Amino acid sequence: MKRPSLPALPTWRDVGTEARLLLIGIPVFIWTMLPIYHMFLFAISPKEDAFAGKFWPDHPTLHNFEIVFRQQHYFLRDFWIQFWNSVVIAVAAGALTLLIATAAAFSISRLRTPGGRWVMNLALMTYFIPAAFLAVPMYRTMGTYGLLNNHWSLILAMVTIASPYAIWVLKQASDKLPVELDEAAIMDGATTLQLFRLVYLPLMVPSLVAIGTYALLLAWNEYLYAFLLLSKDTDITLPVALGNFLAADDSPWELLMTTGFIYALPPAAIYYAFRRYMVGGLTAGAVKS
Repeated sequence: MKRPSLPALPTWRDVGTEARLLLIGIPVFIWTMLPIYHMFLFAISPKEDAFAGKFWPDHPTLHNFEIVFRQQHYFLRDFWIQFWNSVVIAVAAGALTLLIATAAAFSISRLRTPGGRWVMNLALMTYFIPAAFLAVPMYRTMGTYGLLNNHWSLILAMVTIASPYAIWVLKQASDKLPVELDEAAIMDGATTLQLFRLVYLPLMVPSLVAIGTYALLLAWNEYLYAFLLLSKDTDITLPVALGNFLAADDSPWELLMTTGFIYALPPAAIYYAFRRYMVGGLTAGAVKS
């Protein structure tokens, strides 16, 4: 009977590599988590203890969360409306970006549409211009079409910003799919829409989830365009509303941090739910085989 082989002992080189990774990873983890910890610390601290500089408050409380949820402060009187505005705009922007980018990538990569290379080059060229430089032209454009103070203005602006990158990523991922699958489906009598729905979409699920999440979070965290394009308190998103806290002489920092902590939970939950798709989906096609 053959004896089972014992696992190889780690070499000094392996130990050294692991130690270097830990020496880099632990400080980076602490540096990343420190602002989140301070935000949570403010959220559970009474106002008089918020700036005490302690590692943990003497009297931790959830009263700040109660104030936010019940809208018991002047700056929070429209909290739930503004939160819902953020949800609607983020979901709509993510869905539209996904629809446009998927159709464009399928047309360029699988159908070999004439001019596809020009579309890809133009999509990449848009990223030579910082998004902040486009804020004023976007404001003028939305004003010309009568879309100011309308959620569609921000949705369309976010789709405009997210679509070029989304098209590029999905096109690169689409190029990795075997062409033989398309040929087999066409030989079986599949139409273009059936090819798109039954062959292309199921194989592109990881990249689609990653791009949809990217576009959704981009719109969720947007401040500049939301500040310019929306003005009514019942129309603005929560990031813009958070900026109003800083307008007061005595800003309620404990409520600001509590609201920010609550607003950060949905993106964290989304990333945790789709984390296995994110790296693979966003880097699909980065290396040609």
